[in-house]
Amino acid sequence: QVQLVESGGGLVQAGGSLRLSCAASGSITSINFMAWYRQASGKEREWVATISSGSSTAYADSVKGRFTISRDNAKSTLYLQMNSLKPEDTAMYYCVLSSRGSGSNYWGQGTQVTVSS
Repeated sequence: QVQLVESGGGLVQAGGSLRLSCAASGSITSINFMAWYRQASGKEREWVATISSGSSTAYADSVKGRFTISRDNAKSTLYLQMNSLKPEDTAMYYCVLSSRGSGSNYWGQGTQVTVSS
């Protein structure tokens, strides 16, 4: 079993920055990829960014150039650096770990990001 715990969310003014963290623990075998998703109130969950096992990254158009996904393998931690935040970035942010070993996707409980205008 894999546990993911997000942290770093909070309230920030538009134009500000936050760094989200996702600490992974448990039976972590071969990782396929890790990613961030977000879900705003009343909306469907949407993909934000992905980092592959080979450290290739991909971003949703809405965050490209403002957000950076990274991973510290030694700490088993995933990060999302968010700059130039906009009110439309307000959402619950979730990290996901895709395990190549088990073929399962594991989700964290989420961390709330609120951007005021």
